[in-house]
Amino acid sequence: MTNKKHTLPTDLTTDRVHNLEDSRQYENGEQHFINCNAKVQNKARYIKTFAVKELERLVFEKKQIKHPSIPIELLSRETFRDDTANKLTACIIKFIQLKGGQAERISTTGRVIDRSKIVTDTIGIMKRIGTAEYIPGTTTNGSADISSIIKGFTVKIEVKIGKDRQSPAQIKYQEAVESAGGLYFIAKDFTSFLEWFNSLFEGF
Repeated sequence: MTNKKHTLPTDLTTDRVHNLEDSRQYENGEQHFINCNAKVQNKARYIKTFAVKELERLVFEKKQIKHPSIPIELLSRETFRDDTANKLTACIIKFIQLKGGQAERISTTGRVIDRSKIVTDTIGIMKRIGTAEYIPGTTTNGSADISSIIKGFTVKIEVKIGKDRQSPAQIKYQEAVESAGGLYFIAKDFTSFLEWFNSLFEGF
């Protein structure tokens, strides 16, 4: 009696291989999902500080005074954040204006002028000729992000978020402002700006 070698059918063996591959792919995909999910969870959730909430309250009070005939529940509430440079700049400018000061954002970048034009050639085909030209900004090198006047004082405010630091040109600009009698402040968040502002101008 001969021993028969039992082998799996080719299609069944292939199915098992496919199932193993699918299982590995699923596990890899699941691990990738877990890794991505962990990255999302590791990102700190923004928590609005008391200072930012106070700004929102002041803005809403100003709106109530401006529109006394509109019921409070119908007035829209403006929201603010200070976790990016642009949003922090908006907070500071709005607050200075609420306190009767003058504030404006200074753009140190240049601008692009499009000097090209579309022409039609002799056979009716339209094409663009000419180029765009970059015009450098006219502000002083190293100028602060915000230029303001508060209680008669010239105040320059540089906005720095996270690990951002002053460039050599910005440090030189700060020295020039302070040597001329102006005030210069580096704002990293709205809370520290509000504390600095109150220490100098509250009750002035």
